[in-house]
Amino acid sequence: MACLRVDKEVSTINLLDFSLLIAIISIWLILIVNLILTIAGYAYYLKWTRTPTPKLPEKPPFVSIMVPAHNEGIVIVKTVQALLNFDYPSDRYEVIVINDNSDDDSAELLANLQQLYDGRNLKVINTDKTNGGKGKSNALNIGLKQAVGSIISIYDADNTPESGALRILVAELLQDDKAGAVIGKFRTRNKNASILTRFINVETLSFQWMAQAGRQQLFGLCTIPGTNYVIRRSVLEEVGGWDVKALAEDTEISFQLYRSGYHIKFQPRAVTWEQEPQTIDVWFRQRTRWVKGNIYVILKNTKLLFDRKARKIRFDLLYFMAVYFLLMTSLILSDSVFVFSVSGVVHSNLQGFSNSVWIFAVLLFVLSTFVTVTTEKGEMTFTNVLVIIFMYLVYSQLWLAVAVYGMVGYIREQVFHQQAKWYKTKRYK
Repeated sequence: MACLRVDKEVSTINLLDFSLLIAIISIWLILIVNLILTIAGYAYYLKWTRTPTPKLPEKPPFVSIMVPAHNEGIVIVKTVQALLNFDYPSDRYEVIVINDNSDDDSAELLANLQQLYDGRNLKVINTDKTNGGKGKSNALNIGLKQAVGSIISIYDADNTPESGALRILVAELLQDDKAGAVIGKFRTRNKNASILTRFINVETLSFQWMAQAGRQQLFGLCTIPGTNYVIRRSVLEEVGGWDVKALAEDTEISFQLYRSGYHIKFQPRAVTWEQEPQTIDVWFRQRTRWVKGNIYVILKNTKLLFDRKARKIRFDLLYFMAVYFLLMTSLILSDSVFVFSVSGVVHSNLQGFSNSVWIFAVLLFVLSTFVTVTTEKGEMTFTNVLVIIFMYLVYSQLWLAVAVYGMVGYIREQVFHQQAKWYKTKRYK
C-alpha cells in the first residue's frame, strides 16, 4: 500500500511538472510571436516615417461618416464638431449620427448642432426601442441605408480625430483598388486620468498600433478597430453589412473582407483621440464584451483554417485562438501551480525554473513594450517604465480575469440560448 501511495504521488508530481512545462512553452511561444510582431512593427514604423503622405485627387469621392451613439450626451457635441472640422472638402462628405434609442439629452444636443451647422450635411437618425437599442452593428446598418457616400467612415461617439485623419484615410484607400478598408491609429485622450488609463495608453501603443504595424509588415494583415477607418460601400454591400450578432463587429467585418478577396491597409498618420475607461468596473464590462465578441468571431470562422481560399487570415485565426484559449489556459495553470506551491499544497520540481523564466519574461516584456512607446513623442519617460512593470504584474492579471469571465459568460449564453447584450461604455466629462 505504501508503494502504491508513493507511485501515485510520483505520478501526480510528474503530471504536474509536465503540465507546467507545457504551460511555460505555450506562454513563451506567444510571447515570442508578440516580440516578432513588435520588431516587425518597428520596422514598419521606420519605413512609414520615410513614406510621403498620399494625396487626394482633385475631385475626391463623397464620404458618409457614421457615428453610432447611445446616451452619448456627455461627449457627442465635441465629437461632431471635430468631424465637421475635417480638412476634407466640406461639400464632399456628410456626418450621420445614429442616436440609438437614447434616453438622455442626446437628441436635443444634436438638434441644436443641426441648427448651428445648417447646410453642413449633418444628419441625425433617431431610433427607438422598436428598431434601435440593439447594439452597434444594428445602428451601423440603419445608418448605411441613409448614407449616400461611395466610401463609409466610422467613428465612435467619444472620438476627437485630428483634422487630417479623413483626408489621409481616403487618399490611402484610393491608392489600391483591392484595399477594402484603411484603418488609422487611435490614441488615449484621457491617459492621465488614472493609473488604469495610463495602462490603457501603453496597451494602445504597444498591442494595438504596433501589433497592427507588425502584422501589416509581415503578412499584409490588419484588423479593423471600432473607429477611425474608411471602408468601400460596395464592399459592405457585398458582405451584407455588419453582423448584428457580433459584439466585436470590427473583427467580424475584417474577416468578411479578407474572405471576399480584399485586404486592409494601416495608415498611422490618420490619428484619432478617444476616451478610455477610467475605473475598473467600466473597463471590466467593456473588455468582457470584447472577449465575448472575439470568441464569437473565432468560432464562426474556425472552419476557414481548412479553406484554401481563406489562407490569408489563417495567422489571425490561429493568433486569436492562441490568445483566447491556449494562453488563457496556460496562465491559469501557471498561476495555480505558483499559488499552490507557495502555500505548500503541492510541490513542483520545475517551480524554480518557472520562476526564473517568469523573471526573464518580465524583463523582455518591459524592454519590448518600452521600445514601442518611444515611437510616440513625449512617451519615452522613466514613469512609463514603472507603468509597464506595474502593468505586467497587475494589468495582465486583470486581463486574465476578464478572459475567464468572458469565456464563462459566452458559454452560459450559448447553453441557455441567451441573447448577448451590448454594454454601453460609460463616458466622462
